[in-house]
Amino acid sequence: MKKIYMDHSATTPADPLVLEAMLPYFSEKFGNASSLHSFGREAKKALEESRQKVADLVGAKKEEIIFTGSGTESDNLAIKGIAYKNKKKGNHIITSAIEHHAVLYPCKYLEAQGFEVTYLPVNNQGLAEVGDVEDAVTDKTILISIMHANNEIGTIQPIKEIGEVAERHDIYFHTDAVQSVGKIPVNVEDLGVDLLSLSGHKIQGPKGVGALYIKKGTPIEPLLHGGGHERNLRSSTENIAGIVGLARAAELAGERLEGDIKHLTQLRDSLIKGILNIEEAYLNGHPTKRLPNNVNVRFSYIEGESLVLTLDMKGIAASTGSACSSASLEPSHVLLAIGLKPEEAHGSLRLSLGRENTKEDVDYVLEVLPEIVSNLRRISPLAAEAGLTGS
Repeated sequence: MKKIYMDHSATTPADPLVLEAMLPYFSEKFGNASSLHSFGREAKKALEESRQKVADLVGAKKEEIIFTGSGTESDNLAIKGIAYKNKKKGNHIITSAIEHHAVLYPCKYLEAQGFEVTYLPVNNQGLAEVGDVEDAVTDKTILISIMHANNEIGTIQPIKEIGEVAERHDIYFHTDAVQSVGKIPVNVEDLGVDLLSLSGHKIQGPKGVGALYIKKGTPIEPLLHGGGHERNLRSSTENIAGIVGLARAAELAGERLEGDIKHLTQLRDSLIKGILNIEEAYLNGHPTKRLPNNVNVRFSYIEGESLVLTLDMKGIAASTGSACSSASLEPSHVLLAIGLKPEEAHGSLRLSLGRENTKEDVDYVLEVLPEIVSNLRRISPLAAEAGLTGS
């Protein structure tokens, strides 16, 4: 059976060139970067070369990159680190209702400790309004955290304009760019952010490694204490193999970015056009301000989980939303935030494309999907009530 992977927003396959770069650091070059001998110096050299490569991808300075264990850790370090370090200045944080749980849950955690958090609404295409950010600012606001692009619906936020609001009010600004880095141009100077999170396994690098850009001069409290690694901000013996893999993936993403954007946008638009020919199929998210690899659609009268499982039986890997919450029976908080009813949110499908996907893959999905939707509606009591039994 033909197997097609279209869940790249959940994770990506490691590029063979990434694996090739990593392998020596598991055996031949296994030193601890803090050791003074030649093995340690070799690891330290790889660490600093990797730091430069990641910095280059996002337009940062080498010393502004801190390596972490994941995008989630990067988000937590940014949000809690700024909150704890600056609590004498204020206790108010601004974020959006559609953030990844790696942002929302730290904010909820801080609320339990006495911080105040404003969760901004978004419009029906998933865009946060710059004016709403401005209106939410108080004299106690110390941090704004708005994601660059949404992991479920792919909507790209007006980060540069929000950054101007933050700068005008002298507020620290963090963006979760885990989904956008490597897929669209990302430059920290252009965006006007003080902190930016990214992750290795979203850009065909390894799992278990991420990075946080921290603008020079930004005061932040560490969450881990120990040996003082990573400028005393992330104590723990560095995962050199993983960091080298992240750096190689970053390097490849930068080299291939223009071609990838063109390739993925063509596949994305073909998928969307074909899917919307199905009766009662709708696009979730912004029609143009969206990631080049993201397709998020909903079908009336069917369950997204049944759709994903049936696609899997046809060899197509997709998802109903964020992989981090796929075990939950609750409808997606992102889809509810853009105004969908729970049953509409449950009928949604996310297809996220990658570098290795082809036009033939898209054609195959468009060949099998209409019949799958028709069959699921045929057995759906909701479709029967509405007098709709086919696609």
